[in-house]
Amino acid sequence: MCARSAGVLRGIWPYAMLAMCALCLLPWVGGESIVPQEVWAFVRGSGNVQGIIFFQQRLPRVLAAMLVGGGLAVAGCSLQILFRNPLAEPWTLGISGGASVGAFLAYAFPQLVIRVWGVDSTALMALLGAAAVMGLLLWCARGRGGVPIQTLLLGGVTISVLTSGLMMLTVYFISPYRFFSFQRWMMGGLDIAGFQGIVPFLFTGIPGLFLLVQVARAYNHLALGEELALGHGVDVVRVRWQTLLGAGLLTAGCVAIAGPIGFVGLIIPHAVRRLSGFDNRVVMPGAFFLGGAVLAVADGAARTVLAPTEIPVGVIMAVVGGPVFLYLLLRRVQ
Repeated sequence: MCARSAGVLRGIWPYAMLAMCALCLLPWVGGESIVPQEVWAFVRGSGNVQGIIFFQQRLPRVLAAMLVGGGLAVAGCSLQILFRNPLAEPWTLGISGGASVGAFLAYAFPQLVIRVWGVDSTALMALLGAAAVMGLLLWCARGRGGVPIQTLLLGGVTISVLTSGLMMLTVYFISPYRFFSFQRWMMGGLDIAGFQGIVPFLFTGIPGLFLLVQVARAYNHLALGEELALGHGVDVVRVRWQTLLGAGLLTAGCVAIAGPIGFVGLIIPHAVRRLSGFDNRVVMPGAFFLGGAVLAVADGAARTVLAPTEIPVGVIMAVVGGPVFLYLLLRRVQ
């Protein structure tokens, strides 16, 4: 048992180190250069602009990118196993779209927002939207053989179109002056200031992550099929519900922070499996660290390449992830 645990830790360690390097280096990257001496002076109590930029803008933003990227990657990994489909992830299945509808309703109609201890109900409304989509997906995939790839993808595309239509319809009921903000939010971004913007993830994403990591060992059996998993003593029904609840919580937390960002949950799990094998005790933590590092690097590029103009990180992930999605789809069809 100790040898197995040591092997799991050795598999996770490189991804954890990569994420730590990203967390330490990326706050220094941006259109405005920052001098370490000024940051140290800020820590010692000397107020200066560079210290404020570092601790109130860049460090919270990098941390948010790592939480969102890691959360989406773990959610995508769990959904791919549950549906036994390599193309499943929150964005392609429409779960991100459902969460986006809930979060956007809170964003568009402030009167729907309830604040408790400084935390608003945006994450809760995103969770309700994600839950509605997950319930529909569970109903479609209730058969033992899983849902066919064509039905899954068409269902996800249909749900995404429907949720996009609902959000566009909502635009007609809000002030036209907020339309630009709506477009920016729909592209997916990490425009947060201070650590308060990360709080929604703590209330929904962390519990979701805990639920999914708990069943990582069971995923190794479930990946072989439900019949074999039942023969190995896995409570398939409990794992299924725990997966959907955990993925919904994670997706809701991510959307509440950054809006809809696609393809992270699709690309990262496949990359980790190719590098480290198929043991989900390694794949899931590795996907969390690698997904966080990748999204943080993408966000660093988004706010640096055309500085002072920022490219929404969701656009970058769509440009990178679209070809990868087509490659996986064509390989699956062939």
